[in-house]
Amino acid sequence: MPQLPDDLDAVAVRTWCSLALEALGRERAEIDAINVYPIADGDTGTNLYLTLESAAAAVEAVFAAHETGTTAPATADAVRAMAHGALIGARGNSGTILAQLLRGMAGVLADGGDAAHLRLALTSAADAARQAVAHPVEGTVLTVAAEAAQAARGEDPDLRTVVTAAYEGARAALARTPEQLAVLGRAGVVDAGGRGLVAVLGALVETVTGQAPVRGPRTASGNAAKAPVTVDGGSVVGLPVGGTPVEGVTEGGLPASAPVEGPLDCPEDGGAGPAFEVIYLLEARDEQVARLRTRLDALGDSLVVVGGDGLWHVHVHVDDAGAAVEAGVEAGRPYRIRITHFATESGHDVRVQAEPAQRAVVVVVPGDGLAGLCTEAGATTVIARPGEPPASGELVDAIRRAHAREVVLLPNDAALRHTAAAAAEQARTEGVRVALIPTRAAVQGIAALAVHEPDRGFDEDVVAMTAAAGATRYAELAVAERQSWTMAGICQAGDILGLIDGDVAVIGADVPGTARTVLDRMLAAGGELVTLVLGEDVPDTLADALEEHVREGHLAVDTVVYRGGHQRAPLLIGVE
Repeated sequence: MPQLPDDLDAVAVRTWCSLALEALGRERAEIDAINVYPIADGDTGTNLYLTLESAAAAVEAVFAAHETGTTAPATADAVRAMAHGALIGARGNSGTILAQLLRGMAGVLADGGDAAHLRLALTSAADAARQAVAHPVEGTVLTVAAEAAQAARGEDPDLRTVVTAAYEGARAALARTPEQLAVLGRAGVVDAGGRGLVAVLGALVETVTGQAPVRGPRTASGNAAKAPVTVDGGSVVGLPVGGTPVEGVTEGGLPASAPVEGPLDCPEDGGAGPAFEVIYLLEARDEQVARLRTRLDALGDSLVVVGGDGLWHVHVHVDDAGAAVEAGVEAGRPYRIRITHFATESGHDVRVQAEPAQRAVVVVVPGDGLAGLCTEAGATTVIARPGEPPASGELVDAIRRAHAREVVLLPNDAALRHTAAAAAEQARTEGVRVALIPTRAAVQGIAALAVHEPDRGFDEDVVAMTAAAGATRYAELAVAERQSWTMAGICQAGDILGLIDGDVAVIGADVPGTARTVLDRMLAAGGELVTLVLGEDVPDTLADALEEHVREGHLAVDTVVYRGGHQRAPLLIGVE
């Protein structure tokens, strides 16, 4: 049996993230089904899961990058990675609030993980989340977080006591949410976001005690409800409202008559809401974000802005999605923009569900420029920012957005092979036929997309795309960060490296000279088409010079040039 932690060190944080992800995975469908506030769109459990998945992946990356191999990373590194991962991967209103809760905890736990620090962390988290919401509402996850922090207060130095008290306080607060928020009381459910937070705190209890907490409802006073309700031949316990069990409500807060796989309707939730959900990451200064909050608050509702230190996650429901994005552009640099449309039907909000297309392509790209190119070609794109590879949940989300019976997935990065495989497997369990083509570079993905024909047979299309990708050699230029040994010799910090098919083949002093050498080596083996993808700060004159270089030495070779936008490499090269 593993040794139980005396404080929340990096290993404990890693375990907590893993257990919380497992818990949200088990309860995702049930949480989705009780999602009636702020919009009954049935995705709170999924959004929480995807947010936590991104946080867990960031923590795993810290452990993978730790060089000593004998000791764990610093606690501060682990908790900051957890918070950052949640921030960049946050989904929906609930996921955005969870990201801020984890960020609030991380700011304190970076200084220590004992009982005293955990108490402060829980309070900091609850305060930070409440401040991030434009118009806080009681009976939501904000209330559950605040009550968890309140219950954990005291002087007991034992970490297990603090964690357990926080969990029990959260459960009691969750049971009272139908009394505080009328929409929950009418639907006979507890708050979905609060239910997710209880699962996350339950994972923390298991981390520090070694035992999963006993699930079950609590009365307003904290005592267990005694009256079981039999549903479909099985005994479940109703969640209490006002100290008495609610008939027909299961242990998890799900009405006995409600299907787990679908959202609950809430016809009395105040009528139709805004038409769009807008989410994006934003690079901006604090004073710009303050103005952004004011502008977005005037445009819509469900406004949550979380983050800090120059990086923010923005979530809002609006009727004018363009205006919400424009506000972000004025404040700084928005990216990873996601806009979801809601339709008004019978006085309440539901997702638009059109007939799925027969086939779609989902492609991971390293910059905005290629995202636009691939979108024009009909693909659904996922942008991989420098240092921010997409998690499997993000790829699954893209496959869902593609809304097709058959999907071809192009990861365009060897490091994403396992992540893409996990996403494909998840999508297959949802009834989507997915073919994963293991493209290792964006230029291979462009070549595959160029021969894609949705009207031919699926297998035939996949074979043609795979062949096009395989026939494309790829290269990229990079700047050496430090002195190191490579297959081309020893490089110094600041040298320009030319990587061909993933290995350093050329060490140069400048980008133009290195690019010419790389092109010559690649074309020595033959080729008919050269693809150049320029980074954001690379001048057009470089493309002109390289095109001229290709014409002079290889008369039969054509060259195409694309702008990649903000990408890791200053230049990507493909030869096919």
